[in-house]
Amino acid sequence: MAKPVAGAQLYTVREFTKTIPDVARTLRKVKDIGYTAVQISGFGPVDPKEVAKVVRDVGIDVAATHVGWPRFLNDLDAVIEEHKLWNCRHPAVGGLPGEYRGFDGLKRFLDELPPVGERLAAEGMAFSYHNHSHELVKKDGKTWLEMLYEQAAPKHLKAEIDTYWIQNGGFDPARWIRKYPGRQPLLHLKDVRVTFNNERQFAEIGEGNLDWADILKAAEEVGVEYALVEQDLCYERDPFESLAISYRNLKAMGLR
Repeated sequence: MAKPVAGAQLYTVREFTKTIPDVARTLRKVKDIGYTAVQISGFGPVDPKEVAKVVRDVGIDVAATHVGWPRFLNDLDAVIEEHKLWNCRHPAVGGLPGEYRGFDGLKRFLDELPPVGERLAAEGMAFSYHNHSHELVKKDGKTWLEMLYEQAAPKHLKAEIDTYWIQNGGFDPARWIRKYPGRQPLLHLKDVRVTFNNERQFAEIGEGNLDWADILKAAEEVGVEYALVEQDLCYERDPFESLAISYRNLKAMGLR
């Protein structure tokens, strides 16, 4: 299998994407680091057509997005049009509203999903779900997340596993990646470090404690297309520097 392409999840630099000039500067910085692909998330109220022009001018690939579930339900035509403008085949939801937490919320999401997934598939797009750790609550020996992927049709829903949140929930990220071969066009790369105060923090890829050799091997085995670097908090470090450190380390591990 081909190695995934390393991309930057722009939520990492969300404070720098509030206006179109901000977006243009940010995309140029990200491309200068070496990334050839991005995931759009956390943008301000910017015109999608202007975003499309900036993307073309900079020459970078919009690999994926994160869009709120209510927009998929209530504004799907516009969501599809935006993705066509950006030449993006991978819309994803970064998380569900709070009322979907719990096993009743799982049923609600599964009931609402098919027409959205069907329409996106008809447009040549693959819809993915990004997890945190609260989806790892178990019932009768299975987690909420396992039940989701067992009950949702693969043509309607793909997995966007997040390495940090899987580990935070007490599981092995590589093992979870291997659970869904052929169903993971996207993977979120996040590292985790611990402090002497027993705190758990986000870290640049390769600067924390996750087993990246096995994670990247698993990603290649299951056919991940884009391995997207996200760091929710960079603490005292400039987030562009954090993205650069992660990119250099991933490149040394064999990604491009």
